[in-house]
Amino acid sequence: MSSTTSHLPLTTRKDNTSVQNDERVRRISPWRGFISRPEFGSIAGTVLVFVLFGIFAGDSGMFNLDGVMNWAQVAAYLGIISVGACLLMIAGEFDLSIGSMIGFAGMMMAVPSTFMGWPMWASVLFAFVGCMALGWLNGYLVVRTRLPSFIVTLAFMFILRGLTLVLSTYFSNSTIVSGMGDKVGSDPVTSTLFQGSTLHGLFVWLAQVGIIDKLPNGDPIVAGIPKVLLWWLLTAAGAGFVLSRTRFGNWIFTVGGDAAAAQNVGVPVRRVKISLFVFTAFCACLFGVLQVADVGSAAADRGLQKEFEAIIAAVIGGALLTGGYGSVLGACFGALIFGVVQIGISYTSFDSDWYRVFLGAMLLLAVLFNHYVRLHATRSK
Repeated sequence: MSSTTSHLPLTTRKDNTSVQNDERVRRISPWRGFISRPEFGSIAGTVLVFVLFGIFAGDSGMFNLDGVMNWAQVAAYLGIISVGACLLMIAGEFDLSIGSMIGFAGMMMAVPSTFMGWPMWASVLFAFVGCMALGWLNGYLVVRTRLPSFIVTLAFMFILRGLTLVLSTYFSNSTIVSGMGDKVGSDPVTSTLFQGSTLHGLFVWLAQVGIIDKLPNGDPIVAGIPKVLLWWLLTAAGAGFVLSRTRFGNWIFTVGGDAAAAQNVGVPVRRVKISLFVFTAFCACLFGVLQVADVGSAAADRGLQKEFEAIIAAVIGGALLTGGYGSVLGACFGALIFGVVQIGISYTSFDSDWYRVFLGAMLLLAVLFNHYVRLHATRSK
């Protein structure tokens, strides 16, 4: 009896030791878990950018309410398309036609309403349907032919840019179709969804009680929250929920990690990839429609190089070029870095030509950091 009981503590100690050394149940500190997340690099970069501009432009008005709205709108526009680009990159694909589709969407919205007598809501619906159909075609060609998405969407980048220029010059004899602001404003559906700002009454009250500044005529210095910010929040929240809380989100990561293995376990690889191309086209069209409603015109050169900025924002946010890894939140922080730098540099004494240099450096640092994190994680397994 005694000999039996004497062995029990030893067995227990051995079992406890083996459990503690088991990789599957090893505890990771909260800090270690945080720095291994995809969005850590973009969050750290955002903090660094805010600190730098706080030092060099803190008293210039950049962080006043009107200044915040300026760079927040720039970040919101880019944030919308970076969300789509991020999901597609996690699935292991690229879409280089995003920028051209922005200009094409604006022209699809402008031409029917200006030259064909269509109501504005119908023109906007036509733009969304057309762009999403093109996104489906992009995805179908990629999965059907198994050609690299880089090549397929590069071709569509030139096709859509050329079609936008052809439509513009054919109907208006110019590269710009103007007068869209009044047309959007006269349509209650389109103006409610896409034009101007919201919560105007709240900002008027804040100005009256002295919480925010007023213009000489008594109006608040900021009319309200720009609707592009609300669309960015809605798009990012929806995409983040799908990616982290649904089976489809798991499919996205699985497809990006190993499409063949995902196919073998029953994941509908083709449907996942085509759906993400459609969603990316939706984001590009939303960008184009919001821009036309805000600026009041459609132009053939809109969205130029936005595809690269969206990809850079996603990479800064932690997405890997090889797929299978990334974060919607990180892509949003990457877009925020763009907005702060692009507008904030005008509040400093720095030459604006340094903007591209800074973005290139941020991209390189993000790629190196993501490579280090992924390599470290692989070695620890």
